[in-house]
Amino acid sequence: MKVAVFSTHPFDRRFFDDANAAATRRHILTFLDARLDARSALLAAGHQAVCVFVNDRLDSATLEVLAEQGVRLLALRSAGFNHVDLVAAAQLGLSVARVPAYSPDAIAEHTVAMILTLNRKIHKAYARIREGNFALDGLLGFDLRGRTVGIAGTGKIGLNVARIMRGFDCEVIAYDPFPDEAGLATVGGRYVPWKQLLEQSDILSLHCPLNAETRHLVDAAAIAQMKENVMLINTSRGAVVDTRALINGLKNGRIGYVGLDVYEEEEGLFFADLSDQPIQDDVFARLLTFPNVLITGHQGFFTQEALTAIAETTIANISAFEENGKPLYPVRPAGIKGPEYRECIYVVAGWPIAFSVTA
Repeated sequence: MKVAVFSTHPFDRRFFDDANAAATRRHILTFLDARLDARSALLAAGHQAVCVFVNDRLDSATLEVLAEQGVRLLALRSAGFNHVDLVAAAQLGLSVARVPAYSPDAIAEHTVAMILTLNRKIHKAYARIREGNFALDGLLGFDLRGRTVGIAGTGKIGLNVARIMRGFDCEVIAYDPFPDEAGLATVGGRYVPWKQLLEQSDILSLHCPLNAETRHLVDAAAIAQMKENVMLINTSRGAVVDTRALINGLKNGRIGYVGLDVYEEEEGLFFADLSDQPIQDDVFARLLTFPNVLITGHQGFFTQEALTAIAETTIANISAFEENGKPLYPVRPAGIKGPEYRECIYVVAGWPIAFSVTA
């Protein structure tokens, strides 16, 4: 099958070439630097599938162009699928596949790295030492032992974060509309209501997908309920947090530390070298002015193990589709169903959400 691979980086080529070479059914991969949108979709002409990343745009306009070019499969090299108009895809007869799990350890470990860096101010100490400044003023941290860590979403990543933080002898509490009681109990955590999670967490870590109901889940009202000087970490999806409300929380001191690996308007920023250009996003630029904010460019997934799994699963999805018309891990408008997955959408406290299938 001929596959147009959009938003390609050098690391994508290496891992996808290796996965394709090792596959039983080999495919013709066309690597494209361009980000997919309605204009660049014309580059997919002559291909039966496109392989896309999290910041590619798969709205109805883009999907219509892809369908006109003869594309039949959208192979996402990600777990999340909030950037795809699934209804339009279904109407156009386009199949959608995703990578449901690649390395939950990678993102969980990145989450904990951000917690430790913010707390002990490792990033600041590194910069100081390089300038010959060995003073300790301004680098004061706190012991993690005994602190309460709140986990929003107990899919594989959330449970891994809970397990690691229990290793620091933290108290772990969690919220998930579809709780994994056995899984959380195994790592020594317990479930609490959402309001209690906000009120009791010294560190709040977000591990939920983005959908219409979780967009701005952490807004001004939620921030107002948090502990004074709370640490907020988001390695899930950027728009789960209302960035303007976050900035206000930083300004008034309600939020003491912020670690972000994602940003709600990251599409025009992340995965590119913009070091020779001014930042055009004023909201993002304002975030960078806070000394207690740590931002990484959506690199939580970026490990050898994760990239290997992403490439292999994506190739397997394409092979299965070519063989029998169905990818291994399809995404449908009504949710995801499969032998090892639970129903995607649940209604709890008035809002549907899919915490439990986050990978």
